[in-house]
Amino acid sequence: MSGNITLLRGLTPAATDQEIYAAAQEYVRKVGGVSGLTTTTKAAVDRAVDAIAAATTQLLAELPQRGSTGEGEPPRRRRGVAESVTEEAS
Repeated sequence: MSGNITLLRGLTPAATDQEIYAAAQEYVRKVGGVSGLTTTTKAAVDRAVDAIAAATTQLLAELPQRGSTGEGEPPRRRRGVAESVTEEAS
């Protein structure tokens, strides 16, 4: 599972709120086994994503600074991926 989660610490520029939210969505869908959203699951998933995004934002703010990840451009910043994340978040 962790291989699919994007590393957010040490990005230049720093991870955006959108990138944090997308990582939270990915985590919740993986852990919850949710591949599609229904009206029944949407509210629960949305609450979990919001909570994890907030916790991630707090974590990144409290961790000491670190150098570049050294992994090149993170997947969420590659062309085409950002657009699909934006569409999913709407």
